[in-house]
Amino acid sequence: MDIMYKSTRNNNEKVTASQAILKGLADDGGLYVPETLPALDVDLNDLKDMSYQEVAYVVMKQLLTDFTEEELKYCIGQAYDKKFDNPSIAPMKNANGAYFLELFHGSTIAFKDMALSILPYLLTTSAKKNNVNNEIVILTATSGDTGKAALAGFADVPGTKIIVFYPKSGVSPIQEKQMITQRGNNTYVVGIHGNFDDAQTGVKNMFNDKELADIMDKAGYQFSSANSINIGRLVPQIVYYVYAYSRLVKEGSIKAGDKINVVVPTGNFGNILASYYAKEMGLPINRFICASNENKVLFDFFETGCYDRNREFILTSSPSMDILISSNLERLIYKIAGNDAEANKAFMESLSAEGRYEITDKMKSGLSDFVGGYATEEDTRNIISKIYKNDNYIIDTHTAVAAYVYEQYVSRTKDSTVTVIASTASPYKFTRSVMNAIDSSYDSKTDFELVDELNRLSGVAVPQAIEDIRTAPVLHDTVVDADDMCKQVKNILGI
Repeated sequence: MDIMYKSTRNNNEKVTASQAILKGLADDGGLYVPETLPALDVDLNDLKDMSYQEVAYVVMKQLLTDFTEEELKYCIGQAYDKKFDNPSIAPMKNANGAYFLELFHGSTIAFKDMALSILPYLLTTSAKKNNVNNEIVILTATSGDTGKAALAGFADVPGTKIIVFYPKSGVSPIQEKQMITQRGNNTYVVGIHGNFDDAQTGVKNMFNDKELADIMDKAGYQFSSANSINIGRLVPQIVYYVYAYSRLVKEGSIKAGDKINVVVPTGNFGNILASYYAKEMGLPINRFICASNENKVLFDFFETGCYDRNREFILTSSPSMDILISSNLERLIYKIAGNDAEANKAFMESLSAEGRYEITDKMKSGLSDFVGGYATEEDTRNIISKIYKNDNYIIDTHTAVAAYVYEQYVSRTKDSTVTVIASTASPYKFTRSVMNAIDSSYDSKTDFELVDELNRLSGVAVPQAIEDIRTAPVLHDTVVDADDMCKQVKNILGI
């Protein structure tokens, strides 16, 4: 059965998977969702004998139905190869009463690699399938990790350019160094005076600018997105939850059919939404535990049913979660509204105009599998220190938010269900925050002295991604006001 995709704001527009990947965002500003979520067509017990690449094919063929077997296996093979420093791609570590699913073994040491390693191949294959002759301009806003992962994925890919905007003062030193040293003749990195939400809003406005689209088309360009709003990002993320389940079965921690809990540190909601889609496809998941930092807009939403971004924006040690507009939540709102595009559109218009919306009691019942929690900066530091001392395992700040929220959930509910925590970044990406949590005296050291000290403490090899930037020259130093983002894109493209 062919799966078609429709906009969350217009049930009449239907496109194929490849068309949805190419466009990124629907013409009406909505996000593409599959008309139906097909069931996995493999026995859960059989998954345990599959490699990551084989699980990826089993999951993705169900959703990307206009890709041939040859096309999809090519994309998977090109993505999940020696770029990952662990042959299992996403290994798990048992610590502090849970299984940490390490999603940071790709080339930029963050979970974004899991999807952004394959997106360039899905995108260029989609362009060929749809006879697109324009050069594809990947336009992306990042809170730290998406940018580098997208830059690495698209660098020097023929027929593409990539432009990444990031909040100049809103990412870690390592994250910034990774981006501004990026090589590639088609790569452009621009800092903005503002926060991630400003960058994300600017990108969305350009996608929705019909006049700009016409100018670009005449010049031989068209936009696409590498942000998590692109369905080509979301589908590959479903894979690693299915894979994690298969590993738990393989090692005997659960039997096929047993339910698990999933804990995800989230800002833009894409990563936890992928686990929800996995459940809709048949993966036995009991609870989705949504972990927030002090920007706890999602926690408040799950507590009250009111999404309200009218609050102070807080810079934290988990910057990839410093987000007040969780774009992917729209896909869940659409679903619990009964796939009612008009109702969802009204909620999103309210969010845009007033900064808030409130769902109905009936819709709240559709969130019964979700539990929210949040961690303060002190909570984050304490859990990093605790897990290091008790388990000799060092986690990054984002994973720490999830670990703390999970610990509080268990304390409150006594739920003993086997649990997977999405470990979203290597501690090497946030060395100062991580090492200060272990011992505040480390603060006197330089960033790269901290890298070497983390290596000594953890026994984990310094990732190549970090070695590469020790002496790399800065290649991108442009910084603009948020209001000038469109002007900067025109300058880059010469239009």
